[in-house]
Amino acid sequence: MSALATKWFPMPVHSVLLFVVWLMLNNSVAPGHLLLALIFAIAIPRLCAPLYTRQPAIRHPFKLLRYFLMVLADIVVANIQVAVLVVGPLKRLKPAFIAVPLDMTQSLPITMLASSVTMTPGTVSAEVSADRNWLYVHVLNLDVPERQLAETIKQRYEKPLKEIFEC
Repeated sequence: MSALATKWFPMPVHSVLLFVVWLMLNNSVAPGHLLLALIFAIAIPRLCAPLYTRQPAIRHPFKLLRYFLMVLADIVVANIQVAVLVVGPLKRLKPAFIAVPLDMTQSLPITMLASSVTMTPGTVSAEVSADRNWLYVHVLNLDVPERQLAETIKQRYEKPLKEIFEC
């Protein structure tokens, strides 16, 4: 892409999507809507370009699909486990915060890891340390040693994400 095209369309895919979505939302290809769609397709990506940060590419899409299905299965199993815990006596619960050491440093893989942990009932990602070395997780019931749970999170979620993004 030439420098002029890059200046006017810093995110060409986003520009095309904005153009098409605007026309679809208005269900019209009238000249006024075409002009407005073009203005939005140029202006919005140019305004947002300084906020854009490069993220690592997904190197293995099939591994991502396998990861998605695994997390989905974990969510179903964890829902059942949490339901059993909540119905039982509350004295059995041992809530705790644990620190999971991170081997990844890029934002997208860490966000996906934190989201996977949060989507699984019984655990919530509380914070990522400023140096991105630790993910702090709140656990509804800590029934195994902290180190063992941290290692489970690393093996079950972080390791496949490192493979998906090759980081």
